[in-house]
Amino acid sequence: MLKIFEHPSPSAEKALARIASRGLAFTKREHAAVSRILEDVKARGDEALVDYTRRFDAPAYSLDAMPVAKREFAAAKSSVDRIFLRALNRAASQIETFHRRQLRSGFVSLDRPGTMLGQLVRPVERAGIYVPGGQGGRTPLVSSVLMGAIPAKVAGVEKIIMVTPPTGEGGVNPHLLAAAQRAGVDEVYKVGGAWAVAALAFGTATIPKVDVIVGPGNLYVTLAKKLVAGTVGIDIIAGPSEVLVVADDSADPEFIAADLLAQAEHDVRASAVLVTSSALLAAGVQAEVDRQLTELGRADIARESVERFGAAFVVKDVTRAIDLSNRLAPEHLELHLRDPFACLGQVRNAGAVFLGEYTPEPVGDYVAGPNHVLPTAGTARFASALSVDHFLKRTSVIHYSAAAFRREAADILRLAAVEGLGAHANTIKRRLVRCGRGFKGLT
Repeated sequence: MLKIFEHPSPSAEKALARIASRGLAFTKREHAAVSRILEDVKARGDEALVDYTRRFDAPAYSLDAMPVAKREFAAAKSSVDRIFLRALNRAASQIETFHRRQLRSGFVSLDRPGTMLGQLVRPVERAGIYVPGGQGGRTPLVSSVLMGAIPAKVAGVEKIIMVTPPTGEGGVNPHLLAAAQRAGVDEVYKVGGAWAVAALAFGTATIPKVDVIVGPGNLYVTLAKKLVAGTVGIDIIAGPSEVLVVADDSADPEFIAADLLAQAEHDVRASAVLVTSSALLAAGVQAEVDRQLTELGRADIARESVERFGAAFVVKDVTRAIDLSNRLAPEHLELHLRDPFACLGQVRNAGAVFLGEYTPEPVGDYVAGPNHVLPTAGTARFASALSVDHFLKRTSVIHYSAAAFRREAADILRLAAVEGLGAHANTIKRRLVRCGRGFKGLT
């Protein structure tokens, strides 16, 4: 049952603390296990990948089967139905259109005489996209392919490499391969788990090393990404999924309950929270959650999630509701309000905001266009959604003429002296001598 709390109160604070603390903690045992896998793949390469894949995913797996062959792509495209392809094309097109708006270009500034300052914007050469297999390939996360690969393609990445766990029979769900083709993925490898992340980070004889790794995964995949960050770039360290709904008395309890359960079915550690100014609405949502749970195929997961990390908080007014949302900084924030646009300016911390009762979170998961790889566990206070920027590098460009150099040399010498960096000052002094200016009393 979805528990209801009046906020502020000690019981509400206790519930909030439980929800906030569920996110990104890893045990020493988990750290040690993933570290061993990373080192093993670094040392043994493909041999380690085959061993782990046989142990955890496909017992008959072989190295020859690791790369997805052209014939497999062709077979996948012919085996999926036209309705799926139509939906895939709509989603891909709208995701691409949105992400093209994120592209940035370099610039050159000539504002100060004798100087040229600028910035080059260049894509990384190789990007790795991790895509979960989803219950042995039975629930392929097609949207993860699009959300990871399309921003990389828009950024101009030269080679996009996708890894995904094989099914028990050693294949890949055809819907994933169709999505990979549509999104512009160049190579797909049947390998998943922390060892796949290691392969992308360090490279093996078969799988090339990449510059950036993005995409969701289980706890071990997430921890592997955290541990290789710095060796490669990553998107975010993502915890269990979460939604927070802010609602007033105009909201529909049936819709809100459905939206809460849409997140709760992901994982027993997912969080589904309602914050409302209406006690009557909270009670209605509570009853609807119980009723709708009986209709769900993943009811056991959703029920445990709601009982452990779900809650409804009744507050005095909508302003306090949004304040509480900003405190939790949710991955997904839905505003079920009479005028959600009037309240948007009050939102400071959220991965994505969904405005109005006909904009449930799954719209953003699949077709709206903005990326669904979002910061979780309160990290929306400082982190942002996966974007084209994750695949771009910005390089500063600086040029000074002799006259511009002479004009600013004294300031450089003074700053170098304060920092005690004599060699820095020496480079300036030698050039001043060459210019015939010399220098006076600065060391």
